[in-house]
Amino acid sequence: MEATTALKRTALTHLHESLGAKMVPFAGYLMPVQYTGVNDEHHAVRNSVGVFDVSHMGEFIVRGPGALDLIQKVTSNDASKLAVGKVQYSCLPNGKGGIVDDLLVYRMQQGDDHHYVLVVNASNIEKDWAWINQHNTFDAQLENISDRMSLLAVQGPKAVDTLKGLFTEDIAAMPYYTAMYAEMKGVGLVLISTTGYTGAGGYEIYMPNPLAEKAWNVVFEAGAPYGIKPCGLASRDTLRLEMGFCLYGNDIDDTTSPMEAGLGWITKFTKDFVDSSVLKAQKDNGTTRKLVGFELLDRGIPRHGHNVVDAAGNVVGVVTSGTQSPTLQKPIGLAYVPTAMAAEGSEVLVDVRGKVLKGRVVKLPFLKQS
Repeated sequence: MEATTALKRTALTHLHESLGAKMVPFAGYLMPVQYTGVNDEHHAVRNSVGVFDVSHMGEFIVRGPGALDLIQKVTSNDASKLAVGKVQYSCLPNGKGGIVDDLLVYRMQQGDDHHYVLVVNASNIEKDWAWINQHNTFDAQLENISDRMSLLAVQGPKAVDTLKGLFTEDIAAMPYYTAMYAEMKGVGLVLISTTGYTGAGGYEIYMPNPLAEKAWNVVFEAGAPYGIKPCGLASRDTLRLEMGFCLYGNDIDDTTSPMEAGLGWITKFTKDFVDSSVLKAQKDNGTTRKLVGFELLDRGIPRHGHNVVDAAGNVVGVVTSGTQSPTLQKPIGLAYVPTAMAAEGSEVLVDVRGKVLKGRVVKLPFLKQS
């Protein structure tokens, strides 16, 4: 357990504490894990609107003539396809066939300032910063603004109704995975994007720390008619798992390749990048294991680290994420299994605390969007 005294606090930690949130150490920060309960917060986001303080995430600015060249070298996706105001999901291959981190790449412009914003996982900020700088043999300037920025994720079908009155721009017309700088009424200049980690629709709003509390207050005032709720890391996890979204440290890490993890769609061989030849060979020849979604048919909840076994009880794979889905009311999970067992409908046997439970491989996402 991380020592509470050494933990960083976001600009909103005092608010979470005043709201009675259960606070836990996470990625070096003191973060709210839940307020009214995981299921309550989960359903608020799926059905209406909820707000997450995810200010622990990292943000790097990349500028200069070599900015795109550097991003193309260190990321798996093709950032040359990004127009201004577009966002891309990508990953940083680690030179050994694994993943340094997964991240978002924003291509932005403010006046004459053309730049990229890279949004990385909180637990990997220092590692990512060192890795990208190590590869900066291009004419690119990097700035780590992580400690200066706050980030609110306003998620759910009523997020647009909550926020649209706070901007003069028509944020309702923003396509998925786009972003812009905009004046937020009663707050100031923010970066707003149609991204998120819930599959419920909504926005993420980046702002300097001094604006965070104002933003939180105006969002909650605007969302009051829709029963807006503050949400913690626990419901963020159940929401992302229903969508089959990978979590770094659980489903992907330095030992997993994007090809094994089902991230071939963010791995583009139209350019040369770190590990491109290794990953191309995996694409052409296949991998020995794959990350799959599964549901348990027996009662029990799969958890990270539980073994997948064959009929004789031999360990053949491992569960990377698992939960009781609040929406589907059934146990679901992600697991690495041998490729021969990865087809939809294949039987999966999971050892949950010494009890072998039956399950089957299902197509992701678990929750089909209407």
